[in-house]
Amino acid sequence: MASYLILTPPGGADRDQSKTRFVRDGFSFLAFVFPTLWLLWHRQWLAAIAAFLLQGIGGELMSREGFGPAGFAILFGTGLLVALEGRKLYADSLVARGWKEEGLVSASRLGVAEDIYFAGAENDPNEDITIKSSDIPTRSAPAARSGGPALGLIGYDGGR
Repeated sequence: MASYLILTPPGGADRDQSKTRFVRDGFSFLAFVFPTLWLLWHRQWLAAIAAFLLQGIGGELMSREGFGPAGFAILFGTGLLVALEGRKLYADSLVARGWKEEGLVSASRLGVAEDIYFAGAENDPNEDITIKSSDIPTRSAPAARSGGPALGLIGYDGGR
C-alpha cells in the first residue's frame, strides 16, 4: 500500500475535484533514471540545476581514468536522492505556494486513494477535531523524562 498526500489549491477545495493533487509517497523510477528531467517536469528549477551540475560532474569523473567509480557513485547518488525525496520536494513547493495539506490516504493505487478521500470529504468537510483538555487522560505516576528523543535523533516535531 502506498501513501498519498492530499493537497488542495490556494482558493480552497474545488467543487469538481479536478485541481486536488495526490502526491504519492515513495520511490519514483523515472526520477531515478532521469533526475534532471523529472525535476524540470515538476517545476523544481533550482533542484534541477543542482542535479544537472552533479550529473555533469559525475559524467566527467567517469570519463577520467581512475575516477570511474567516484563518477558512478555521484550519478547513482543523485538519481537515488531525487527518486526518494523528489516527491516530498514537490509537495513542499506546492505548500509554499499556498496549497493546503488536507490529509494522507493509504491505498493500493491512485484511483482508490481518490475514491477514499472524496467519499470522506463529502461527508463532513468542516468537522471540528480539536482536542479539549478534558479529553486528555492524566497520569498518576510522575512523568518520565520529557526532553525529547534520546541520542540527538530528530523528534516528531522536527526539532533536534
